Amino acid sequence: MKAVFPGSFDPITSGHMDVLTRASRIFDSVTVTVMHNARKQGRHLFTLDERLDILRTATGHLENVGVDSFGGLLVDYMAQEQKGIILRGLRAVSDYEYELQIAHLNRQLGEVETVFIMAATRWSFVSSSMVREIASYGGDIREMVPRASADALRVKYADVYEERERASTPTPD
Repeated sequence: MKAVFPGSFDPITSGHMDVLTRASRIFDSVTVTVMHNARKQGRHLFTLDERLDILRTATGHLENVGVDSFGGLLVDYMAQEQKGIILRGLRAVSDYEYELQIAHLNRQLGEVETVFIMAATRWSFVSSSMVREIASYGGDIREMVPRASADALRVKYADVYEERERASTPTPD
């Protein structure tokens, strides 16, 4: 059975990786699909190409995981690619309420099923937006994201991280 794990992945987090790794053991193949919307262009920290590169690096060790992108309705992508299952990760009950609505809409529009996998408790508080916020202040996000995301965030916020490191380095007497 083929699954699609859609999202913006701006950037991919350790919670995403937890769900994806576990899903790769359940499904024959999983395609991480960056859904992009031309109307939302400029709202992401990373470009589409950057997000795809980060994803390819972060998932390279998972043999049955591929990376793709799509700019329309998810149900259209599912039909075009002949994929059977939408995979969604959940962190909390609040995620479930929102994702349940989307799952019902996708079922109505394209007769596709959604499977939910709960992220491990240790990742239940981690979101891409929170990681971006912490990184924007030069905070340590290395445990919250795979190395590919951490490296990319360090490049995006290089001036902030350099300033923070200078401020924490003792000056010689």
